Amino acid sequence: MRVSHSPHNADVGFQIAPMIDVVFVVLVFFMALAAQIRIEQILKTRLPGQATTQESTEFFDEQILQVDEAGGVTLNEESYDEGGATGLPLLTSTLIRLKASSDVAKSRLVVTLISHPDSRYSRTIDVLNALAAAGISDVSFTTGEEP
Repeated sequence: MRVSHSPHNADVGFQIAPMIDVVFVVLVFFMALAAQIRIEQILKTRLPGQATTQESTEFFDEQILQVDEAGGVTLNEESYDEGGATGLPLLTSTLIRLKASSDVAKSRLVVTLISHPDSRYSRTIDVLNALAAAGISDVSFTTGEEP
């Protein structure tokens, strides 16, 4: 069977049925959207905005100093002045630079000193003397392992 197209049927014209289908789809879309807007109004949610406070937030720089059982001193997991050195010159110079940089940045320098329970007491005093020489006064002192 052969189908032939005649030149008389080439002009189909404007078809209304697909246009009605599109209008119904758009109508359903807007009806569903209107229902969601109503739900958002009922929930009374608010978008996040800028937080305002009465006081300025102060940031501080925390450094962790540890004294191990053998007398080794570490500052933020970096070793300074191993067991036998008294006076801790390398640690003292590093702490002075830390204090100077925190003063320039206008941030508070906080040092947490963690001393091993079996370490020599004199080694902990050497570390406290280094902190005093650097001018660091915000020091918290704990014993044992870091939590």
